[in-house]
Amino acid sequence: MRKPASPTVPTTGKRKGAAGAFSLSQTDDAAAAARTLAGLLADAPHIVIPAGALNALQRYVALLLAANERLNLTRLIAPEDVARLHLLDALAALPLLDQLAPKSAVDLGSGGGVPAIPLAIARPEIHWILIESVAKKAAALHSFAEALHLDNITVLAERAEVLGREPAFRGQHRLVTARACASLPVLAELGLPLLVIGGELIAWKGRLTAAEEEVRRGAVAIGQVGGGTLRIVDTGLPALGGHRFVVVPKVVATSARFPRRPGEPGRRPLG
Repeated sequence: MRKPASPTVPTTGKRKGAAGAFSLSQTDDAAAAARTLAGLLADAPHIVIPAGALNALQRYVALLLAANERLNLTRLIAPEDVARLHLLDALAALPLLDQLAPKSAVDLGSGGGVPAIPLAIARPEIHWILIESVAKKAAALHSFAEALHLDNITVLAERAEVLGREPAFRGQHRLVTARACASLPVLAELGLPLLVIGGELIAWKGRLTAAEEEVRRGAVAIGQVGGGTLRIVDTGLPALGGHRFVVVPKVVATSARFPRRPGEPGRRPLG
């Protein structure tokens, strides 16, 4: 892959955005994160992003860092960490997305917007629904989408258990994503009801192996909510230190029993 051109955002003074003012350090850190990401992508030919995406990602980082001072959206603020463990980690799923080719996707527990906002920037043809139950965080995500002119993002301040029972959302989407959100048994109950048959849940995980308890219990839970055999997919990126995806296909309709009432999946996980 040809090395992307260096993105450009002003790095002097303060700049107003929908999420507030950017300090000099925030704009400098956002620019440094974008430069680091450009270098990482140059060594990852299987990850392709459109022209202009680096600039948009840089702007997103500046928004995230500014909002983080008020809302504690992320503990990772060093430019190299943001580039590698937020941006690259999100974009690593692009080959899976491209293979699935969804028209719409739901992101569970969106927090500060990773992975959904980087993926929405990289694949503007996909409409993303970001679910974040904390109202202040949901408001921040909405302001990010407005500032970045991302018309392909909708933010909902709601619980996944509620949306999973609403006809407008249940069984309507080809992709559900979740990163640093919950264990596999919980994700299965929250995510699978939202999927059409043939859709997939993609969960970001660390050094997970098939022999681990979370995977064993997750497989049992997946079978209860209409899922098929899960597979563990390596990112193919040494920079991510062994991070993996768990991909779960939906093969049959989810029973009307699921999801259970809000909070119940976390208190008493399936499996």
